[in-house]
Amino acid sequence: MDEEVKFILDSTKESMEASIEHLQKALTKIRAGKASPMMLSTVMVDYYGSQTPLSQVSNINTPDARTLSVQPWEKNLLGEIETAIMNANLGFNPMNNGEMVIINVPPLTEERRVQLTKQAKAEAEDAKVSIRSARQEANKELKALDISEDLLKNAEVDVQELTNKYSDRVDAILTTKEAEIMKV
Repeated sequence: MDEEVKFILDSTKESMEASIEHLQKALTKIRAGKASPMMLSTVMVDYYGSQTPLSQVSNINTPDARTLSVQPWEKNLLGEIETAIMNANLGFNPMNNGEMVIINVPPLTEERRVQLTKQAKAEAEDAKVSIRSARQEANKELKALDISEDLLKNAEVDVQELTNKYSDRVDAILTTKEAEIMKV
């Protein structure tokens, strides 16, 4: 196989892999009933005048499936952490017991589960669009090369196989997430 073609295929594969990674990160932020420290990954705390991720100023644990506990490394941050969690607009109501911030994760209603499923589908569709645009870019780059028609056709088939493989992975990830969301 031509080196240029191999390079294009490899970069296309990397781009599609990045789409899958982005999808997985996006789906971890969609709550599926049980508590997870990842739910607080977007929370930023005002730490001595600079916005700092919550995970860098505290220890986040899940004592049980419905509770998150945030143990700050400095007790004077308790109020800041509470405020930051409320300002993050995650739908949580944090409670401060003087030692740590405790968050009870409410069970999801059926209506909310359906909304979260739609959100997950939208994220999956974004990933598929990204994969298809990587395919389109690869095909455009292949056509710009000075290679034989047979080599071009074979390379386009390889790109399409990559596209199908990664689209199937997106579908599998989405199916797993939907099952997780809908499980009561």
